[in-house]
Amino acid sequence: MQRPEEGIKVIVNEDNIADVQADYDGPAGTPFEGGVFRMKLVLGADFPDAPPKGYFLTKIFHPNVAKAGEICVNVLKRDWSRDLGLRHVLLVVRCLLVEPFAESALNEEAGKLLLESYKDYARHAALMTSIHAQPAKRPMPLTAAGGANAVNAQDETSSGGGAGAGPDAGQPAVKKAKGADKGRKRALKRL
Repeated sequence: MQRPEEGIKVIVNEDNIADVQADYDGPAGTPFEGGVFRMKLVLGADFPDAPPKGYFLTKIFHPNVAKAGEICVNVLKRDWSRDLGLRHVLLVVRCLLVEPFAESALNEEAGKLLLESYKDYARHAALMTSIHAQPAKRPMPLTAAGGANAVNAQDETSSGGGAGAGPDAGQPAVKKAKGADKGRKRALKRL
């Protein structure tokens, strides 16, 4: 599967084709710049005839994202068409990060603040980004002097390749689905 666009990394769960996740790099020039936001698409049994459900798993201060993570965008509701595909959904969500739509806010606080003062909205969103959406950091390498970082790094790597192990630690991989039904595979190929 290819990446749909720069700044979006797609992860397909091999064990559950209905679980599609994507990591979004916060777009430059937005309060989300510098952050990495994990989003999840849940494909129901009636997909692609019905739209997927979209959720941000990373906390984000955005008018069109409920505090629980649900995403409000028309392509996930009334404007869905099976011809659009998941790639289109991923791109629309990316656009939403650049251009929020306060008039249909799920997060009323963010919507109100955006309408009243973009500067205050952007400050709050950037603060939330700095707290919740920082990219995973690689562990410090072992040093001759040792220290707390050396012990923690050694524990993670000696336990069978924990979250910080390997040269691509913190970088989500794009994986291909196995055992999926034909309709879902066709929809995923459009990515």
